[in-house]
Amino acid sequence: MSSAAPLPEPPPPPETPAAEAAAVRWAAAPGHAAGEAALSARGVRKHYVGGDGRTLTVLDGVDLEIARGDSVSVIGRSGSGKSTLLQVLGGLDEPNGGEVFVGGRALRRLNEEELGRVRSTMIGFVFQFHHLLREFTALENVMMPQLIRGAGQREARDRARELLAGMGLESRAAHKPAQLSGGEQQRVAVARALANRPLVLLADEPSGNLDPETAEGLHDEFFRVCRDEGAALVLVTHDLALAARAGRVLRLHGGHLVAAGHADDAGLLE
Repeated sequence: MSSAAPLPEPPPPPETPAAEAAAVRWAAAPGHAAGEAALSARGVRKHYVGGDGRTLTVLDGVDLEIARGDSVSVIGRSGSGKSTLLQVLGGLDEPNGGEVFVGGRALRRLNEEELGRVRSTMIGFVFQFHHLLREFTALENVMMPQLIRGAGQREARDRARELLAGMGLESRAAHKPAQLSGGEQQRVAVARALANRPLVLLADEPSGNLDPETAEGLHDEFFRVCRDEGAALVLVTHDLALAARAGRVLRLHGGHLVAAGHADDAGLLE
């Protein structure tokens, strides 16, 4: 990694007038206090057109609101659109209708530069596969998002060490991914996702590639760190025991989010 000091971080770009107006309208809605939700989805729709010209509706008016420090798990059958939902909530895919707000900013109203800044500073992602950079150490992997944001080397290193220590990986900071176990690699990925102190953490099957014992240890650390960091957590998983640890359990069915415990879920969370 270069030892040259990065440029100072520029101030956050202003919202576009359309985004600001949308955020004001949402915040002024009855029963909603300004700044209350870390993440909010209102009537989000997403569809795809297949090769045969038919339209496949994946999300059909999804509503979701989650405050900082709260957690929501989303369960559902394979192919129900859970990963698509996370991509839309995280600004990686644009909905065909509705709005997603992160920290009061309407993602759909932001230009590419503004959206990139929101994703890098306000949203953390954890996927089933860790996607660590193989040529860099655990410490450097956790430093990377901070350096891209414009943090100084010392600030980024101190923050990375703090997170790795919190995940029980202080002694593994100088190891590259190939020298770490699967569980350790995924813990580094969680630390990396939290590096920029995101408002929202989105996790897609974060332990789906691990054995049960290793996964359970990761779950303990995952919820502890999320709680300590105060991030709003949206977790997609097929692991019903993991799902049940969240503050709310929702099911994605027919393009809608509904409370788990529906007749179709009978016995799933016992």
